[in-house]
Amino acid sequence: MTDDGTSPYDLVLTHFVVSDNVERSRAFYTDVLGGKTVRAGEPSIVALANGWIIINTGGGPTEDKPTVVLETPPDLDRVSSFLNIRVSDIHAVYAEWSARGAHFLTPPQVRSTEIRCYLRDPDGHLIEVGQTTLPGGWRPSS
Repeated sequence: MTDDGTSPYDLVLTHFVVSDNVERSRAFYTDVLGGKTVRAGEPSIVALANGWIIINTGGGPTEDKPTVVLETPPDLDRVSSFLNIRVSDIHAVYAEWSARGAHFLTPPQVRSTEIRCYLRDPDGHLIEVGQTTLPGGWRPSS
C-alpha cells in the first residue's frame, strides 16, 4: 500500500473453472449467465459483471503446483469452494436465467439476511446467487 492507502498495482479477481468441455462451459457462462467472451478456445475467458471466469481443461501437476491435479468436481454433494454472485433482484435473475436454461437446485429461499438459490454449471460447479435483505443493499458504500 502507498501512503494514501491505494495499491501501487491493479488487481482483478478471476475464478478458474475446470471443464470437461470448455466450449460448452463458455456458452453457459455467456448465453445463460449473460457474460461476454473475452477469449474463446482453451483457455476461454468470460467477463462476468466485474470479474472474469477462466475456463480450461484439467490436468496434472506442473512445476508451480507440483502435487496439484485439476479436475471437475468428483462428488457434486461435497463442495469446498463456489462462485457467489450477488444481485439486486434475485427473482428477476432467477426468471431470466431459468428461461435461458439454468437449472436451479431450488427457487430462491429467504434466509436471515439474504434471499438465495443455487445452480450448477455444466461441469457441476456450484454457483450461489444471492440478494441481501440488509438495509442499504448489496453495493459497498463509498
